[in-house]
Amino acid sequence: MSALQSYGWNEHFMRHFEINTSQNLEAARVLSIQGFKHLLITGTGSVEAQLAGALINSREPEAYPKVGDWVLVKRYDEEGIIIDTLPRINELSRKAPGTQSTRQVLAANIDAAFIVQGLDRDYNLMRLQRYLQQVVQCNIQPVVILNKADLIPDPETYRHEVQELGYHCPVVLTSALNQTQQEEWTSQYLLPRHTYILLGSSGVGKSTLLNSLLGYRLQEEGATSTANSKGKHTTTARHLIMLPNGSMIIDAPGMREFGITGESGSEGVHHPLIDELAPQCRFGDCTHQHEPDCAIIAAVHNGTLPELVYRSYLKLLREQYHFQASEADKKRNEKQFTKMAKQVFRHRKNSKY
Repeated sequence: MSALQSYGWNEHFMRHFEINTSQNLEAARVLSIQGFKHLLITGTGSVEAQLAGALINSREPEAYPKVGDWVLVKRYDEEGIIIDTLPRINELSRKAPGTQSTRQVLAANIDAAFIVQGLDRDYNLMRLQRYLQQVVQCNIQPVVILNKADLIPDPETYRHEVQELGYHCPVVLTSALNQTQQEEWTSQYLLPRHTYILLGSSGVGKSTLLNSLLGYRLQEEGATSTANSKGKHTTTARHLIMLPNGSMIIDAPGMREFGITGESGSEGVHHPLIDELAPQCRFGDCTHQHEPDCAIIAAVHNGTLPELVYRSYLKLLREQYHFQASEADKKRNEKQFTKMAKQVFRHRKNSKY
């Protein structure tokens, strides 16, 4: 097996790479990004590289190489220049923190996302559904990790609550400090040459989990703030790390905001339980909010659809509509600006003669 294959190189990337073989470029995967420096793994080892000016000027920031991307790099002595990014299999994104409706790509080419919540104080079902919704819409398999299960009397209750959300994903009860429990779930869900990402708020135990998976302390584990009982950030950047069993994991900084963007490209929030019932609605374009003979509203009333799921669905739906409307306004303004700039350019050119 080649070094690239051990990092997830497959036929998808090979097919797109072969188109560029005449340019004397190497294929590499982005392991981490620190400022302008990108640490890459190539077929012959690691190399630091920067983005080509043409790449920066021709792409939106969300299309710049991210951790997990496969890129085309040209060598110059001991460093490299990233010329282009190979098409992604998928990308994990969120609404960028703050009030602006912009999309932030966190990582690319991910097989599954481990969504971690701590059962001691971090557990929040509404927040968990937000993570699940965005991960699913990004075409990534979610796995829920309920950490610190040893600190509560009946952890199975929490597993049942998560399963009732209806995303049909694995839900793991574990303690990062219990090596036996760690080995049980990792042997099932961590596969060689597959790429995973750890998601969750600060203080849920992601760093402890990662250190346990590695078998050594990669970084110090964060304390909990005495002022607000919230976890402190220990991871400040994303890194793709090779685990002893040959799988790879991206450790993401703790995120208190995880806004959805509607990655599916179609209208609406596609929740598994809602989608299953929607064909029974009287109207094909039912919004499941006020229409007569709505199967979703009826299911909430008769108890077959949890009210928590429905309320969260409506909240995410409003948030997604707002994001998409703002994105449309932004693109419309950019188009108008470009048109105006061309008119000004033509006017100046004609005025010269």
